[in-house]
Amino acid sequence: MKKIISTPEAPAAIGPYSQAVRVGSLMFCAGQVPLDPKSGQIVSEDIAEQTRRVLDSITAILKAEQLTLASVVKTTVFLADFGDFQKMNEVYATYFKDQPPARSTVGVSTLPKNARVEIEAIAIADQSGSGDKTVGDTSG
Repeated sequence: MKKIISTPEAPAAIGPYSQAVRVGSLMFCAGQVPLDPKSGQIVSEDIAEQTRRVLDSITAILKAEQLTLASVVKTTVFLADFGDFQKMNEVYATYFKDQPPARSTVGVSTLPKNARVEIEAIAIADQSGSGDKTVGDTSG
């Protein structure tokens, strides 16, 4: 069964989609663009500020389900200008310091509201209560 996740601490959806959907221990965060949650406007033209706003929105959505960025296992970053990669990456690294998630970064021709960056995330809730899980060899 899926659970729709929504928080006023992140921008409201600007189309027919949910901020996030949780199915069991998995949470799928919709792509976030750098909108101010209160005004609904792009925060700035600066890629560093846009990246911070996007990651703050993802943090808020995760928090709505008592999760953190440490719960994120995969992100996809969309850049309208691949020349922004280094600055985006510098900000991104400050949010994912230890054991960063798997990531894909894709250059696109345009993003909603002419944003420079959009990031989507997949997170998993640790059902065991321990953050350190080791997968053993199950090959037999």
